[in-house]
Amino acid sequence: MLEFSKDGNLMLKNLLPSRRDFPADDPIFALNTEARIRAAKGETVINATVGALLDDNGQLVILDTVMELWRELTPMEIAPYAPIAGDPAYLTAMVQRYWPDLSHFGTGCATPGGSGALALSIRNFLEPGQAVLTLAPYWGPYDTLAQENGARVETFPIPEPGRAIDALALMEKAKSILVKQGRLLVWLNDPCHNPTGRSTSPAGRAAILEVLRELCHLGPITLLLDLAYLEYAADPAGVMEALQDYARFALEGRVLVGASLSVSKTLTLYGARVGALVFPWTRDASLQAALAMSCRGIFSNAPKAPQSLVVRLAKDGKAQARLADEHRHWSEKLNARAHSLSAALRMEKLPGVPWQGGFFVTLPAEDPLATAGKLKDRGVFVVPIPKGLRIGLCGLRAQDTPIFALAYKESL
Repeated sequence: MLEFSKDGNLMLKNLLPSRRDFPADDPIFALNTEARIRAAKGETVINATVGALLDDNGQLVILDTVMELWRELTPMEIAPYAPIAGDPAYLTAMVQRYWPDLSHFGTGCATPGGSGALALSIRNFLEPGQAVLTLAPYWGPYDTLAQENGARVETFPIPEPGRAIDALALMEKAKSILVKQGRLLVWLNDPCHNPTGRSTSPAGRAAILEVLRELCHLGPITLLLDLAYLEYAADPAGVMEALQDYARFALEGRVLVGASLSVSKTLTLYGARVGALVFPWTRDASLQAALAMSCRGIFSNAPKAPQSLVVRLAKDGKAQARLADEHRHWSEKLNARAHSLSAALRMEKLPGVPWQGGFFVTLPAEDPLATAGKLKDRGVFVVPIPKGLRIGLCGLRAQDTPIFALAYKESL
């Protein structure tokens, strides 16, 4: 029998009670939709909620090199099923983007974007009810990914700019989880952290790895690098240094090190929905079989067309060079937006924002929801997060930063 709630909405008894109280849309997408509706009505709107790269006309950036390759795909590179665990050539090409000295992807599978990789890591490395450890603040959908897979998120704080990471606090939190669970899964969104736009310093990175090194005798530890924004960095050499540090740590063999990879931001193929969960420094038949079983049981196959494109790109040196130029251009654009925002904030007697890479920066707010609400009343849309506001540099035009900074100041 159908029922209606007090507000007149239909309620199905068939739906489990635990599944009835979710918001109708993802909070970030809902804010973006509201901003777009108000802009379509002719209102002046600054939309800093977007998680996709926009040009100064508000149009989605689509990398020309990628689209040229996409148009070259043949029917047989698009239509057939990909292998359940993904095309090995695709997985190898994805790994070699970041660790070019490797000749094989190790162990891994293709997934529906980086989100799929994160979800599969919970399925295979945590028992129901256990916790994944990550930096705070963090990308909000981490909570959803954890909850939908029977887990929860616990955190250790990213240090303030110029401050050292609190290795003792990290040690205590990680040890507590490891002792309680008998295992530890760490999601480390570094370099180019979302939502702060910062990366760990070499010393901070060394401190994190040393904590994991000291704790590994207590139980199995998995370190998963969430690498979504590496192509958009102020210092590409620093990014490569970080990746080599993680590779050296992986080769010690004390901690299982893997990576969540995606073509969404890397190749501006957001809608293609393909990524990878890879463990480049291990070849383990049991792990490979487990990942393939997860793929089959959840989504069966990741899309073939974007995998084919990545394989084509890996074989085309000229296309790689053109793509590198495009990435450099948009990294410089993001850097300019970050500098413009910092200058505008300082004009309002507020601290600037450090940016080292990625699509976002974070501004402090004692009451993020209230501050975001006041900004929205002024036509400025941001994403409230614990203790702050996530600002999408990827969609914030440099010429809008003075208006943004004034509205932010008046909304605090």
